[in-house]
Amino acid sequence: MQHPDFFDVLAFSALTTHSLKVLTMSKSQQTPQSAPFSKSLFGSDNNPSNIMPAKLTADSTLKFRCHPGVSCFTNCCGNINIILTPYDILRLRRPLNLTADEFLLRFTTPVYLEKTDLPGVKIHLDENGRCPFVTEEGCTIYPYRPTTCRYYPVGMSYFHAAGNEGTAAEEFYFLVKEPYCKGHEEPKEQTIREWRIDQGIDESDEMNREWMEIVMRRKSFGLQATLSEPAQKMFFMASTDLDKFRDFVFNSSFLETYDVDEETLAKIKTDDIALMKFSCKYLASSIFGTKDLVIKADKVKERTEQLKANQGEAEKQAMATYEELRRDHELLKKKIEVQKQTDKKS
Repeated sequence: MQHPDFFDVLAFSALTTHSLKVLTMSKSQQTPQSAPFSKSLFGSDNNPSNIMPAKLTADSTLKFRCHPGVSCFTNCCGNINIILTPYDILRLRRPLNLTADEFLLRFTTPVYLEKTDLPGVKIHLDENGRCPFVTEEGCTIYPYRPTTCRYYPVGMSYFHAAGNEGTAAEEFYFLVKEPYCKGHEEPKEQTIREWRIDQGIDESDEMNREWMEIVMRRKSFGLQATLSEPAQKMFFMASTDLDKFRDFVFNSSFLETYDVDEETLAKIKTDDIALMKFSCKYLASSIFGTKDLVIKADKVKERTEQLKANQGEAEKQAMATYEELRRDHELLKKKIEVQKQTDKKS
C-alpha cells in the first residue's frame, strides 16, 4: 500500500522523548526552506521535544558548546530513549570488546521503532534513569557514542515520498533547545556543516542511510500492513546481531536460495561493515521485494513448480469436495422422494 502524497520525516535528536523520531506530513503541510514550521505541529502544546520552529540548512549558524564547565554537564544523559542503529551497535561493541549477544543482553532493551512494527533496541538506562556509559566526568565511550548523541542539539530530517523507490529525500535541520541546557549560552558559533564534521556525523549518516531508508519506507505503509512474526524476527536479528546474521548466511539454506558473488561472500565473511550493508540489501529485498538480492533461477523454477503443484492439488481437492457434496445432495433427494412415497401410502 502506497501513500504518494505523504512524506516521512526521520529526525535524529538524542534528547527528545523519542530519539529516533518518525513523523508524517502531507505535502500541503510543508513550508518553504526558510519559513518557520507550522505552529500547530511545533507549538508548545504539541512540542514536548523542544524543537525550535525553523528549518535550518547546512550553512545555518549554530551557537552552542558543551563541555565540563557548563553547569548542566551530562544532565541531558538521563531520562532519554536512545535508539541504536546497526552501526551504533557495531561501533559501541569495539571498546567494550563484547559479542553482539553480550552487548544486547547487558546494555539494551527491545523496543518497536516508533509507529512501525519493526523491532529494534534502545540503550538500557541504569537504576537512576541515566545512560550506563556516563559518569560525572562525562561519557566513557565518547569516541564511539551513538548517532543521536552526536547530533544533539541538532536534528536532521528527511522528507521522502512514500513508496517512491530510488527518489532522493529532501533533507533539512532543526534545533532542539531544552530549557535547562546552558550550552546554547556559550559564545562559540559554527555552521551546522562544521558541527557535523566536528562530531563525526558524516560517517554515521553514511553507515546508517540504507537502514534508515528501510525504516522510513516501512513506516509509510502504516500499521495496517503488518509484517509476519518471522519477518520481524529476521529484521531484529539483521539489525542488532551481525554474529547471528553471518551464521544465518553461511550455515543455512541462504546461499542455496540467493545468488551471491564470490567477492561479496569473501568480504562479508570477515568484514562487519560489509556484512552490515549486505544485511540491509537482504532486508530491503525480503521485506519490499527489491532487486538488491537475486534468487537463483533454479529456486525460482522450483518455487513456480511448487505453486503449480499446490494449485493443482487444491483444484483436485475442490473437485473432490464438489463431487462429495453432489453425491450427498443426490442421496438427500432420494431420501426425500422415499419419504414422500411413504407419506402417500400412509
